[in-house]
Amino acid sequence: MDLKNNEPAPSELNRLVHLAPLEKVLNIARAHSLWPMQFGLACCAIEALMGTNGPRYDLSRFGYEVMRTSPRQADVMVVAGTITYKAAPFILRLWEQMSEPKWCIAVGSCAISGGPFVDSYYVVPGAKELIPVDVYVPGCPPRPDAVIDGFLRLKNKVLNPKVVEG
Repeated sequence: MDLKNNEPAPSELNRLVHLAPLEKVLNIARAHSLWPMQFGLACCAIEALMGTNGPRYDLSRFGYEVMRTSPRQADVMVVAGTITYKAAPFILRLWEQMSEPKWCIAVGSCAISGGPFVDSYYVVPGAKELIPVDVYVPGCPPRPDAVIDGFLRLKNKVLNPKVVEG
């Protein structure tokens, strides 16, 4: 079987071989093996994230159960809680230590916009002021099923990077 001179491939070969850009293939692998690193700063870390890892909601069925403790092993930073200016350098340092590609999920109203403490002199008005946030999970605290939905939204974003959510 010679495929020179731009001859069409046989139908048996088209059925078995799929050609795709390398980045698309890598995104499929990335989306199904996200390795999160939890950066819990306040109540949302306990209320939302710990409940999500429990047996009732079982985050492990999606493959995200093992929270990494090292930024070098993680590709998703999960920021939950009130971010103070004193904690901001630690978030930046951990973000810079993560390898590309990397994503961020902001969990709870404090991580999204500063929450009820936004008018305080020492509170950063949201994680977006420090690092790029890919997915927002609203609530005070958000329910565990909302956190799972945030992970699934990130998975969809990794699989379809050109699609903009409305």
